[in-house]
Amino acid sequence: MTVSAPRSLIAALALSAMAAPALAQEVNVYSSRHYDSDDALFDEFTSRTGITVNRIEANADELIARIQAEGDNSPADVLLTVDVGRVGRAEEAGILQAFSSDVIESRVPPHLRDPENQWFGVSQRARIIFYAKDRVENPPRTYEDLAAPEWKGKICIRSSSNVYNQSLLASLIDANGEDAAREWAAGVVGNMARAPQGGDTDQLRGIVSGECDVAVANHYYFLRGFEQNVDGLTDGIDNIGFVWPNQSGRGAHVNLSTAAKTANAPNAEEADKLLEFFTSEFAQQHFAGQNNEYPAVSGVALDEDTARLGMFIPDTTTRTAVFGDNAKTAQTIFNEVGWD
Repeated sequence: MTVSAPRSLIAALALSAMAAPALAQEVNVYSSRHYDSDDALFDEFTSRTGITVNRIEANADELIARIQAEGDNSPADVLLTVDVGRVGRAEEAGILQAFSSDVIESRVPPHLRDPENQWFGVSQRARIIFYAKDRVENPPRTYEDLAAPEWKGKICIRSSSNVYNQSLLASLIDANGEDAAREWAAGVVGNMARAPQGGDTDQLRGIVSGECDVAVANHYYFLRGFEQNVDGLTDGIDNIGFVWPNQSGRGAHVNLSTAAKTANAPNAEEADKLLEFFTSEFAQQHFAGQNNEYPAVSGVALDEDTARLGMFIPDTTTRTAVFGDNAKTAQTIFNEVGWD
């Protein structure tokens, strides 16, 4: 015999179910990006999905150490870094996990993704060659040219501890072999106008001051001299020319801002949705526009300032993953040739 529950009890249970609050959806982002404007990016994601974004900011090495210390109980779901070298350190530390997404794979080209699907690029930053227009008639056209004897005492470039230079040398190891990369690094050291010092902006200032004729820097440091008054750069910026290197060969070296899913992400589904959102047109314009970078997804319009430099041929034959793979070898070479 079947016993039916009283109608009053059924009604009460139904009302109780309707009144029960839905489980809150959230995703925790550990970010080495220090832009207040990222609030707009995450607000848009929340508006579209109802998922709240909680963000913790610090430099990438600190975030990696924190996730390691938190272990299996880490609340981190997504890690954002501003270069491949550091996401490579996170991968080596075992704090990331592979994830599969048809959306990301269809939008982000293979050379801007980790072959093990542990991270992908959200924006591109090219490391290019700058020169003094009034002193240099035929600037170097390739990275390899920077080691030529004609540039002895004329080049400004950052220290070997800089991850941008480590990634550049790592790419040269992949492209030309370890011996050729060592010879190149030694040649650049011999051509330095001064001991490595300061950041990328300081290399450009060296051109303005006349201390060097050629400099290597990420492209957006140059653009900042147009959109704001950068001491020691803006007043002399009209005399600085630029070269997209290796345009007749493998293309210009490009580093990436990256996004990854952490190994113990407690909000895995929400993390997947956020990572896919990062490849949307809205997010791509945001990532690129706020720092004058190039989108990782093709077809997304450049912001007005970045458009000053136009388009270029990037190195698509060298997978960006080798920047992390070859980082230790690159640092060993720098040490061997005396690149401080």
